Amino acid sequence: MPGSIKSQFLGLLRRAINGPVDATTRSIDEKVNDSLLIEGRMACWRTRSMETIQSLQDIEFKVFSQWGEDGIIDWLIERAAIPAHLHTFIEFGVETYREANTRFLLENRNWRGLVMDGDPALADHLKKGALFWRYDLTAKSAFITRENINDLIAEAGFSGEVGLLSIDVDGNDYWIWEAIDVVQPVICVCEYNAVFGDLHAVTVPYDPAFMCSQSHFSHLYFGASIAALRSLAARKGYRFLGTTLAANDAFFIREDYAQRLDTALVNRAALPSKARSSRDRSGNLSYAGGLERFRIISDLPVVETETGETKALGELGHVYSKEWLEQIV
Repeated sequence: MPGSIKSQFLGLLRRAINGPVDATTRSIDEKVNDSLLIEGRMACWRTRSMETIQSLQDIEFKVFSQWGEDGIIDWLIERAAIPAHLHTFIEFGVETYREANTRFLLENRNWRGLVMDGDPALADHLKKGALFWRYDLTAKSAFITRENINDLIAEAGFSGEVGLLSIDVDGNDYWIWEAIDVVQPVICVCEYNAVFGDLHAVTVPYDPAFMCSQSHFSHLYFGASIAALRSLAARKGYRFLGTTLAANDAFFIREDYAQRLDTALVNRAALPSKARSSRDRSGNLSYAGGLERFRIISDLPVVETETGETKALGELGHVYSKEWLEQIV
């Protein structure tokens, strides 16, 4: 970080050791947040000047997102030239909103937004900080299903065209996106499960009470394959743009805006995941990688979204393309 910011941060840290804990901790959090925003804006200036990129990975950077989504979202918004009246976002699956795909968008571009999560303390948590009064942010606590998603959005005062929709519920992502019709986002970001491979359009069977942590001890069984999301996106009128380097989120843009990126984005490939976040039966990280992750959940059911047929994941046969296998084996 720049020298002056670093000096301020170290000074606050020294005072934290000897001063009032609560007030100083809040002050440190604010200074760290300010530092992150400054560095994020500097990264924006660099990536926005890149009129043509090979892939979305070229413009990744992280401020508040889990991986490189902040940079990708900022670049896409800039290139798509989304008009001011659509500077609105919706994101669900945000936990406490400390780490999210839209927080940098909120603070850096001052967009209006709706965030939702199953945690009943979400709104109360946000109201304890400055985000809730500094920005036009709405928060709702609800366990999201395909049956209630449109009502939740509409009841919060959002409808019609919006700039961005981000979906990450670690489970029914496919079914929920399929159900959404109360808003028509320009850009959609949706988590995909790379362990399901890239050759088959599959998702977990719909269960309104689905929770990743309870569906299987490994935490590897959730969501949909990239092929399923690409197929769904096409049916809903969206074009695939690519994925994060970490292979967790896929990006799509509405067809009436897609031509604005025709000459800007060369390669629109989906990437396989190398993450080793699996758990053992005791809930501890087991660090399973490569094809072992697939083997662990191969006996669990998936729905082929094109046919509606349900079968065990292992019954699909080969699920990884040659290109993916070369990267993960």
